[in-house]
Amino acid sequence: MPQHELILLKNMMQPGYTGSLVDYEKTGGYQALRKTLGKIAPADVTAMVRKSGLRGRGGAGFPTGVKWGFLPKDYQGPRYLCCNADESEPGTFKDRQLMERDPHQVLEGIVLSCYAIGAETAFIYIRGEMVLGAKILEHAIAEARAAGYIGKNILGTGIHADVWVHRGAGAYICGEETALLESLEGKRGLPRIKPPFPATHGLYNKPTVVNNVETLANVPHIMNRGPEWFAAIGSPPKSTGTRVFCVSGHVKRPGNYEVPMGITIRELVYEHAGGMRSDKPLKAIIPGGASAPFFTPAHLDVKLDFEHVALAGSMLGSGGVTVMEEGTSMVWAALRLMEFFYHESCGKCSPCREGSSWLVQTLRRILAKRGHMEDLETLLDLCKNIAGRTVCAFGDAEVAPIQSTLKYWRQEYVDLIHEAEAVNLIKLEPAGRH
Repeated sequence: MPQHELILLKNMMQPGYTGSLVDYEKTGGYQALRKTLGKIAPADVTAMVRKSGLRGRGGAGFPTGVKWGFLPKDYQGPRYLCCNADESEPGTFKDRQLMERDPHQVLEGIVLSCYAIGAETAFIYIRGEMVLGAKILEHAIAEARAAGYIGKNILGTGIHADVWVHRGAGAYICGEETALLESLEGKRGLPRIKPPFPATHGLYNKPTVVNNVETLANVPHIMNRGPEWFAAIGSPPKSTGTRVFCVSGHVKRPGNYEVPMGITIRELVYEHAGGMRSDKPLKAIIPGGASAPFFTPAHLDVKLDFEHVALAGSMLGSGGVTVMEEGTSMVWAALRLMEFFYHESCGKCSPCREGSSWLVQTLRRILAKRGHMEDLETLLDLCKNIAGRTVCAFGDAEVAPIQSTLKYWRQEYVDLIHEAEAVNLIKLEPAGRH
């Protein structure tokens, strides 16, 4: 297995590391805060993050420094930072580990980011089911506040930044940044129509930045070691740094793996995750969480970075890599994911609200061997009328499993329909004489 430096998972791999403030400080924790606050101008911090090439690790992959730069420079009122910890994408569990095992790394990144954008208040919006993570974060915030790393007049610099944990109610849609903001404001978590964008009209209608947990956890390392160091890792110039991939499914060693951007799917699955758990060959891979189109064994040598995965017809997304072996029904896999999306649809947009129900019903009928050949065109027509026609990207996400399985494993749908037709023919044949 190729050797490479761990960045985000390094501390927690050390024997006896508990994630406490004392342990974190022993590893050099909060040194980036000491060397940055009041010593490097906020605009220069933003410029360093932009120069590093750091891109969002939550799904869209938007350049972080560029996003920070969208906030109005001359605005005198309050502005906010929201840490998106509503990790809800099926097959994704990296942010949970970062928060539970090394919470101060995340907090240091949040305070540094607050300083860069001029925010004095940050909210960590954490998925409601992550009860342990919320408790650990609240304890870490209390430790950091007592030590002077969070709150008023941080380290005597005159700079203020407070951090609060807000627990969500377990709605997948609140992972979408504007639905997250609505929920934070005490409203139902429904995505907003954009524009205006959060950079100018975000939380409480004030300038706001929403960043993912893994994204923010990288900031202290960039400030400590410089943007050039980070930009040289991975697949420059557009996919820099490491990425924590969550590998699950039919592999021998499922788990989180921090690797440089640009390694191949083959290397991640067979060298890091130990290969297939049985003697059956690989059949399918989801490269970026449930909302990413499926890949086949022909894509094993695709590089895991933003550009190459997109060129191959999918997306890096949340970094959730799900591996499936031969014998797995792709129609069943598409249905299981579609049932999730149907359940989690917020209902704001008619194409998604109504279309997701029809998609689930049609897939269930096909899998129950009661389908017809016309159902395949119905599925594609429904997907076409959902994708690109919803307020947020949820609609595009929910049709990806169906479109990609029909593209690569259409015969499995056809076989189920032929079985249904055969059963119907037998039922229609007249009974023989005895």
